[in-house]
Amino acid sequence: MTDTSNLPANQAPQRLTLLGAQQLNTRPREWLRATCGAAIGLFVSVWVCQLVFGAAVATLLIGPVGASAILLFSVPSGALAQPWSIFGGYLVSATVATLVAQLGGHSLEMAALAVALSLIAMFALRCLHPPGGAVALCVVLAGPALQALDEKAVLPVMLNALTLLAIALFYNNLTGVRYPKRPLPEVNLQHTSDQPALQRVGFSDADLDAALADIGGFVDLTREDLTQLVRKVEDAARRRSMGTAQVADIMSRDLRCATPETRVREALDLLHAHRLRVLPVLDAEQALVGIVSLTDLANFVGRSGSFRLLRRGGGEKSPLSEVMTSPVVAVAPELPVSELIPMLSSQGLHCLPVVEQNRLVGMVTQTDLIAAMQDNLLMRG
Repeated sequence: MTDTSNLPANQAPQRLTLLGAQQLNTRPREWLRATCGAAIGLFVSVWVCQLVFGAAVATLLIGPVGASAILLFSVPSGALAQPWSIFGGYLVSATVATLVAQLGGHSLEMAALAVALSLIAMFALRCLHPPGGAVALCVVLAGPALQALDEKAVLPVMLNALTLLAIALFYNNLTGVRYPKRPLPEVNLQHTSDQPALQRVGFSDADLDAALADIGGFVDLTREDLTQLVRKVEDAARRRSMGTAQVADIMSRDLRCATPETRVREALDLLHAHRLRVLPVLDAEQALVGIVSLTDLANFVGRSGSFRLLRRGGGEKSPLSEVMTSPVVAVAPELPVSELIPMLSSQGLHCLPVVEQNRLVGMVTQTDLIAAMQDNLLMRG
């Protein structure tokens, strides 16, 4: 073992890197959460197995349970730690090992064969779970207590798997970690078959599949996790390329506003006179309380019956408080311009109020964002 205790602080991590140590992107708080969960899961699973099948059987199977506990609580988002992985991995390994032991006996050669066959079966059934190999070893090379169960040796194995899985489902979600891993629903605001704008100009699922095929080896990430990771990398690169530009640098400051008491007819006239699509709505203290758009007014007119109704004065008595959208999605002046891209491209927003200390200080639109991006391209060119 290499002693790194006497190395300078900046050289010890380099030596560890040379030895293959990878930097973990987890915080000490997550270390504590995972440690407590693994300890609880291991203790309860072995205790339940001991109650049902006796201490001797529970002790023989404690190794795979400990390894599974580390996966389920330390890397719950990994493909190897999902419910089907542990359930299917344990079931396949225990079944294969039981058959091999009955046909070939309890020898080291049969144990190695059981591990190999279990691995092939887990790959084929998409339930790869590394502790499954340890399960196969334990079943074939187990002591008399487990051997006495014969084909029923699968039962204590599955009891451990189900108990540990139940604890992982409860503990991970209780401590703020979504488990099992589920893909986030995609929001299609246009209700068409087109993908969101950012996905149309970026990589596709086919690109990910091709990259994974080029790698060839197993990657302990679901496609959804990999997509999220690459998107975040793209966001970071976009922020870097946009430099230090902030919303305050591109927003409009000379605004036309309305109040909750402003009539719909007046709002339409104001939008038409200034060629605007939205009006921020401010209360008596000049705080932003809503926003009204041409779409809001069109929906209101549609509910009223027809455009003729509004032209005849039907909207004169209707205040914006009945029409406006509230609460309002707003941004701060110091927000980096790059953060506006997903908000103004794939979230159905065309403009955003800019608020500072609860006061409206500006508006930023898709046009402002396009101008900033064009300027950035010209500067880089």
